[in-house]
Amino acid sequence: MDYYIAPSLLSADFGRLAEEIAAVEKAGADLLHLDIMDGRFVPNITIGPPVVAAVKKYAKLPLDVHLMIVEPEKYLEAFADAGADVITVHAEATPHLQRAVARVRELGKKAGVSLNPSTSLSAVEWVLTDVDLVLLMTVNPGFGGQAYLPAMNGKIELLRSQLTRAGLSVDIEVDGGIKADNVSVVVRAGANVIVSGSGIFGTKEYGKTISEMRKNIRKAVSAPA
Repeated sequence: MDYYIAPSLLSADFGRLAEEIAAVEKAGADLLHLDIMDGRFVPNITIGPPVVAAVKKYAKLPLDVHLMIVEPEKYLEAFADAGADVITVHAEATPHLQRAVARVRELGKKAGVSLNPSTSLSAVEWVLTDVDLVLLMTVNPGFGGQAYLPAMNGKIELLRSQLTRAGLSVDIEVDGGIKADNVSVVVRAGANVIVSGSGIFGTKEYGKTISEMRKNIRKAVSAPA
């Protein structure tokens, strides 16, 4: 299994966004994670397609766009045109989840589905064959800098076991409260795409932080079960 580190630009210095992007790319990131919040689905407002398009001009890495918005199906084309490489929608935000993820793939992008901490895995059971990744929120979405919810360990483990039994090669992405000192926990549980905002941008040396995260991932993967 491949493992990926995706710094969340929500925690970057937006006054120096191009520099921040270059810094985490140089530091060894694999993806750039962008949180799109509408003030309705979550209690915060962040960015829209114009900022995604601006990021795309400077970024060399793929853009992992997480839509924390109601009726995401209305905006899929806009984010695809802006340069998103991965588009993830929330199961809780649309009544037509399968249609939404199918449309993402029709647009030539990787499709993801996300779940809030309290949402059961049953909400995505019937779309697992239609997605490239499942993003499990490990904090309640809306704001950066929150603490990881330990109860999510079991949720990650259960999803990984379900995917393994079904023979599906679907990534498990985790987002919320993940830092170098606890990344091994989510990796052992079965996650392989690691989103980290303040855990990277809140440190002084991005390269050192990402290297430490990779070291801890390798230890977790090689440790006896």
